[in-house]
Amino acid sequence: MTDVQFPEIDQLKERISKGKLPEDLEEKAFSLVERLKISLRLGSFSEEYDSIAGYIDWITNLPWQEKTEDQLDLARTKEILDSHHYGLEDIKNRVLEYLAVMRLRKDSGEVARAPILCLVGLVGTGKTTLATSIADAMGRKMIRIPFGGIERPFYLRGQSRTLPQAEPGQIVKGLRRVGVRNPIILLDEIDRIGEDSRSSIMGVLLGLLDPEQNDRFLDYYLDYPFNLSEGFFIATCNNTANISQAVLDRLEIITMPSYSDQEKIIIAQKYLLPRALKEAGLKPTQVVIEDSLWSKIVRPLGYDAGVRTLKRNVEGLCRRIAKKVVLKEGEEFTINDSNVNEYLPSW
Repeated sequence: MTDVQFPEIDQLKERISKGKLPEDLEEKAFSLVERLKISLRLGSFSEEYDSIAGYIDWITNLPWQEKTEDQLDLARTKEILDSHHYGLEDIKNRVLEYLAVMRLRKDSGEVARAPILCLVGLVGTGKTTLATSIADAMGRKMIRIPFGGIERPFYLRGQSRTLPQAEPGQIVKGLRRVGVRNPIILLDEIDRIGEDSRSSIMGVLLGLLDPEQNDRFLDYYLDYPFNLSEGFFIATCNNTANISQAVLDRLEIITMPSYSDQEKIIIAQKYLLPRALKEAGLKPTQVVIEDSLWSKIVRPLGYDAGVRTLKRNVEGLCRRIAKKVVLKEGEEFTINDSNVNEYLPSW
């Protein structure tokens, strides 16, 4: 039998040749295709083909060479951080300091390795939003990997191809999705790992975050190391009590403060309300909220460290007004003490 009779073989070879793979991985892929020729004679072509074709699909769609060029303009970064976050001056300055070091190392021809940050704070204090702002400022793409309830290491590291229904882990899936080898990798809520699997997951994290190891991160499905040393890792957590000391030793801890009511009012007026109006298709002139009402909008049920509930309240208020506009019940609305309960969520 020849390859001409089985065009799938030629197609796989073509994909490997165009995949920009590391040399030894390319050799491994070609050897797998050669194995297919043997399976043709043994009558197990279909099963073997599906396995090898799936593997080649993954390795040829990973960004072994592709990366984004960092934008390390401190003035631009500060502008982006200020436009997305109120206050947090100490935290913004720390971010600028880290990027300044990366800029100097890059300018001197050295490897500009990113710090490994861990944003610690209560729910709604802006941890994920800050990570997104850093990605925007640097011009990097971002992978978000939620850790809540993880029970098995293969969620991160993949499964061996010898197992049924095997697939890569979330790291490799994220790399394929963003198409670059140096994204910001957001490890979200690393303190929420299931207790039974905590030690094994922490072991994977240790390999991910250790500069001496992450240049050869091994996903068990790929069975070939991927260089993650140029990635920018940012972890988030509510507290550090459930994180192993070995992992903590590799993290730059940044504590996200809780917001006072007055700070929340400013955040709502300057950031949340304009965005909510835009998302609801409303003009700024269509909604007026009396200043005396903001304390009620900020704290409908009691103290909340973050702004997540506040954001929901503002967005819900704008949606209710949007509905009234569509139903021709008015064009401009003033929210005052007599009607505010009509616009706030019912608890």
